[in-house]
Formats: sequence, structure tokens, C-alpha cells
Amino acid sequence: MAASRARVFLLSPANCGGVRARQILSATATFALAEALRSRRGATLGDLFTYVSGLYFRGKLTYALRFANPPDGDDGDRTDHPLVGRGVQIITPTAGLRAPDTCVTRQAVLGFAGGDVHQDNVAYRRPLERSARALLREIGPDCDVVLLGSIASPKYVEVLAAIFGARLHFPIAFVGRGDMSRGGLLLRAARDGRELEYAPVAGAVLHGVRPPKLAPLTPLTPLTPCAARGV
Repeated sequence: MAASRARVFLLSPANCGGVRARQILSATATFALAEALRSRRGATLGDLFTYVSGLYFRGKLTYALRFANPPDGDDGDRTDHPLVGRGVQIITPTAGLRAPDTCVTRQAVLGFAGGDVHQDNVAYRRPLERSARALLREIGPDCDVVLLGSIASPKYVEVLAAIFGARLHFPIAFVGRGDMSRGGLLLRAARDGRELEYAPVAGAVLHGVRPPKLAPLTPLTPLTPCAARGV
């Protein structure tokens, strides 16, 4: 793909009902992110999902922030597109698409934990449809949308493909890889400045031969502080 092509990324959510989510939601947790989550302002959605999901979500977010190329406004100013922002949006279980620097509180995460991410669940689907349509209006006709998440399940694809159509893409290298391998692949690509090849989700091969294991990665730095917006 040409480097000048406008592109935004949609990231699949972390599981807020697992062990690490219960750790951060514990009223007795004393580490910084848990304390931020209990504060009035909250913690960033990007930091929260990275903690809950680990390598996979960190890879998705790091890669998306590195390669997002959101469209400019009519006068060349990207602030004309408040929803597009930096070109990265995260799918949530109950609040549609949200930017990584959106602040979330403990109460919001409890809502995420109780939400069923399934295409037939209207509490998940309707907010996602509303925000996806709003995003479509903002990005205009010449911007691709790349899903960093599973395309083998209809819980994302059925909703998003109905809105973005042939403009919905995914990294071809995801085929045959598990979540941890995808996360490692994305971190390496971001570190090396090497953008992956994308293909349309429509008509894509969903399963393939598992590729060789990746070499270990060195530790990465934390994400950014919380911004003013909230859920």
C-alpha cells in the first residue's frame, strides 16, 4: 500500500472478565494503575486494556499508533475530525469505539466485564454501529479501516463489514497466528518501522499454516498518562 494512503485502525477489546481484570478491579490493589482506576478521573483505556490483555493488546496499540495515518480536514487540519483523532479507535463491550486516551473509571470497567461481545447482543452492537457510522462520515471516501483483531469470528466482522464494506482490511500475517504471536509480530513491526501488508476482510482466507515462532522481545516503555475525556 502507498504510504500516503489515509488509514485508521480499529482494535479489538481486552477481556475484562479474566484474572488480570479482577486484579485491577480489586479494592485492595495498591499498584498505580489500579489506584488511578479508582480515582475520580480514572485510567486511560489504552493502559487498562494493555494491562488486562498483556502482549497482544500492547502490540496492537503500539503498532496502530506507529502507523495510523488519519485523514486531514478540508483545510489540512486533523482537528476537524474529533472522533478520528490520532487514527486509533478501540472497540469496547458497551461504549462503541473509543480513543486510547479516553479515561475509564472502575464502574465503567465493571460494565465492560458484564458486557457480552457478541454480534447479537444489542447492548454491544448498537453503540458500536453508531460510532462506526460516525467514524465513516468523518474519514470520508478515501481512507482505509484496518481491524487489528480476529476476523474468524463474526462478533467484530459482521458489525464492521456492514458499515465499512470493502474498505475494512486486516493484516495478512495474522492468518495462522495466535494472539500472543500476533502481539509479538506487531511490536516487532512497530519497532522496525515496517508496516505489514493488508487485505480486505471480505473474501479473506481465515485459517492457514501456523508460521514459525518469533524470537523474544525486549521490554517496552509504559503508555501515556490519562487525558481529559472519559467513559
